[in-house]
Amino acid sequence: MSGRHSAHHHDVPLTPTDANADSEVRVAEHEVPAFLAIYDRYFEFVWSSVKYLGVGPDAIDDVVQEVFMVIHSRLHTQRHPEAMRSWIYGIVRRTVSAHRRSNRARSGLEARWEQSHLKAPATPLQLAERHAQVELLAALLAELDEAKREVFVAAELEEMTAPEIADALEIPLNTVYSRLRAARQAFEERLARRVAREKGDQRT
Repeated sequence: MSGRHSAHHHDVPLTPTDANADSEVRVAEHEVPAFLAIYDRYFEFVWSSVKYLGVGPDAIDDVVQEVFMVIHSRLHTQRHPEAMRSWIYGIVRRTVSAHRRSNRARSGLEARWEQSHLKAPATPLQLAERHAQVELLAALLAELDEAKREVFVAAELEEMTAPEIADALEIPLNTVYSRLRAARQAFEERLARRVAREKGDQRT
C-alpha cells in the first residue's frame, strides 16, 4: 500500500467534512460489514487521522496498513457496527502510539494535505500561503502533549463528537471535555505567541 490507496482514491478530496459527511457504513442492526467495505469507506478517515496525529510522511502508509491489519484481525470482535468510526479511531490512536514509542516518531505533520482541498488550480502565491498555514498547524499540534493532541485532532480536524471520542479513547466523557478545553486553550496560546513573535521580527 503506497501513495495513499489505489488510483481511484487519489481523486477523493481529503477533508474532515467529506470523511464524516456519511461517516458510518449503513448496516442492519448487529450486522458487521465486510472488511473490504470498511477499507473502502474508512481509508481516507484512517489516513488523515494517522497524519494528523503526527506520523511522519515516510511512515504514514506503513502505519495505515498496520491499522487495517488490526481492523481485519479484530473485526470478528466488533459488536457495535453503528459505532464503527469511533472503534476505528481507537485502533488508529493505539497504533500511532505504538509506532511513536517504537520508532520515536516526533516529526509532526507535513503540508501536502491542503492540496486535496483545492477546487481549482492555485497560483504559486496561494500554494505558498497554504503551505505556510499547514506548517504552522503542524508545529502547533506538535507542541501539544499526546493526550491533548489526540482529543484536539479528533474534535477539530476529524469533527468527531465528544461521545465518539470518549468511546474511541476509552475515557470518560468529562475527561474528553476537559482535555479538549485545555487543548484549545494551549493551541490558542501558542498561536498567539507565534503571531506576536512574527510581528516582533517584522519590526526589526
